[in-house]
Amino acid sequence: MSARWSRTTRTAAALLTGAVTLLAAGCGIRGTSVPVDAGPAPSRASCRAPESGRSAEAAGRVSVRVYLLCTSRVLSVSRSARLTDEKAPPEPVQVARALLEQLEQPPTAEETAAGFSTAVSDWVSVSGPAKDDPDRALRLNRPPEELQSFALAQIVCTFADTTAADADHKVMLGGPDSERDPLKRYACTEEMRRHPETAVTSGVLVS
Repeated sequence: MSARWSRTTRTAAALLTGAVTLLAAGCGIRGTSVPVDAGPAPSRASCRAPESGRSAEAAGRVSVRVYLLCTSRVLSVSRSARLTDEKAPPEPVQVARALLEQLEQPPTAEETAAGFSTAVSDWVSVSGPAKDDPDRALRLNRPPEELQSFALAQIVCTFADTTAADADHKVMLGGPDSERDPLKRYACTEEMRRHPETAVTSGVLVS
């Protein structure tokens, strides 16, 4: 009886295997013994920066370009920001603060629809140079290398073409402690815009 039960079991298993094979063939699926990775689903993000909403200038506000994330890159969008109420040109730290405020705001509905987002958290703040720092040095409330790399790339590229950067369009950033957090120069390169994950390791010590 045991042998008969064994033969019956093997026959049923063989029939079940054949049925599964036929079903797969009928669906046009080729059997495989290894998992298949089809890759990520194609992105529908257009990454086309809208030219409306916050980009419109109003009284006391100026048009600025800030860098947001879209499909793992950083791309610029137009915003309007209040830099200063005074007639004199704003100081670099005032420009940096106004731009950082823009980066911390959630994207507009139009920006979100185009696939834009921001990695810059609202706890990030910036101050001017510490004692013995170069004039255009900026100090964050946390060392730059402790920021998320995507957030640092947004900050560097947003500051780079403004008076918050030096004459070579490089941004000097350091942490809050001038003795423990040395300044580093960051450049918004094509590599950084395409691969913002490299931002944290891209800084060069200011001699």
